[in-house]
Amino acid sequence: MSEALNKETAADAVDGEKRDFIFIATGAVAAAGAASLVWPFVAQMGKAADTLAAGSIEIDLTKVEEGAQLKTLWRGKPIFVRHRTAAEIAEAESVDVAKLPDPETDTDRLVAGPSGNVDPKYLVMVGVCTHFGCVPVGEAGDYDGWYCPCHGSHYDTSGRIRKGPAPKNMVIPPYSYITDTTIKVG
Repeated sequence: MSEALNKETAADAVDGEKRDFIFIATGAVAAAGAASLVWPFVAQMGKAADTLAAGSIEIDLTKVEEGAQLKTLWRGKPIFVRHRTAAEIAEAESVDVAKLPDPETDTDRLVAGPSGNVDPKYLVMVGVCTHFGCVPVGEAGDYDGWYCPCHGSHYDTSGRIRKGPAPKNMVIPPYSYITDTTIKVG
């Protein structure tokens, strides 16, 4: 009798192992099937190739004369490219950063060119006031930089907030130099 019990116990153990394998295999197939059904929905939420291509613009800096500003759009936002004069650069570099509401040096707001050197003559910013999103007027205000007529924020020649309700400096977009005279924003 004990021999018969041992055979039944061994048969139950083999059946249990088979059952466990079937449950695991069924679960794995179900998970793979669910993933194959969900993946197309997740993948369609990504950005399309044409959207990614439109996400960057190239700007020819030779078209911006010294003392002038180029305005263009990037991702629906105005971009200001200012070719600063020697006096504007000197003014921006002479500011005591510790006294600014949003302390940032002029050099911190610039990007190095292809040679690795920072050339302070070109300033690139998102042309939106950081208070409520108005577009500031260039070469205006108490610091000869930008002035926001909506609520009276004054920015200096480096786009840093100096006076008014704006809490932050004007934003520097992600950009890089392709050549010494061409930048890519985005």
